[in-house]
Amino acid sequence: MEKTLSDIKYNYETIVENIAKAAIDSGRRPEDITFLAATKTVDPVLINYAISLGLDHIGENKVQELLSKYDSYDLDNSQLHFIGHLQSNKVRQIVGKVSMIQSVDSLKLAQEISRQSQKQGITTKILVEVNVGDEASKSGVSPEALDELLPQIALLDNISVDGLMAIPPICENEQKIRGYFQIMRKLFIDISHKNIDNISMNTLSMGMSGDYREAILEGATLVRIGSSLFGARNYN
Repeated sequence: MEKTLSDIKYNYETIVENIAKAAIDSGRRPEDITFLAATKTVDPVLINYAISLGLDHIGENKVQELLSKYDSYDLDNSQLHFIGHLQSNKVRQIVGKVSMIQSVDSLKLAQEISRQSQKQGITTKILVEVNVGDEASKSGVSPEALDELLPQIALLDNISVDGLMAIPPICENEQKIRGYFQIMRKLFIDISHKNIDNISMNTLSMGMSGDYREAILEGATLVRIGSSLFGARNYN
């Protein structure tokens, strides 16, 4: 455990340094970028250790895992996001527990988040997930569908659209991955210029362990980093 903690400390400091450099290189301040740790399969003890180092955003991919770990998170010092694919019938289990749902990919899902949020008298922040690489294996709406979907979601009560999220295809070529990030950045800016009520383009969530520097250089405001912080994990 001691070796694991020292590894996490080293990794955390390295990532923070890399984020700061990429932010400055992109013409922004380090504090303009949110570092969210993807905590899938990670023990709450290790998550809370990272929080003690200064990590203030964590994200879970699966509802069941989030619920099983929920009482163990140090949420006094960190915000919890849901970042995985979410089924409508599981929305009621996490609304009120998370500060943001990053993976809204349909009007039906947004309607259920609205309904459950109304029941609790709260407003839930969401990001609309974009399938920027048009991959059949991934959730998210097509870039072309955003113009129709966003105004419909904007009309819902107790829900607030805070931006966009994407998981581009895995690319060996840096230029190619930056191309996907550039598409997302353009969508993000174009939507913000439309000034739609109840839609604020504050958060552009893109970039993970292998490409977060490139994502920041292309405009990401939030990066989701797991294995570079906690080490390679066994998902089986």
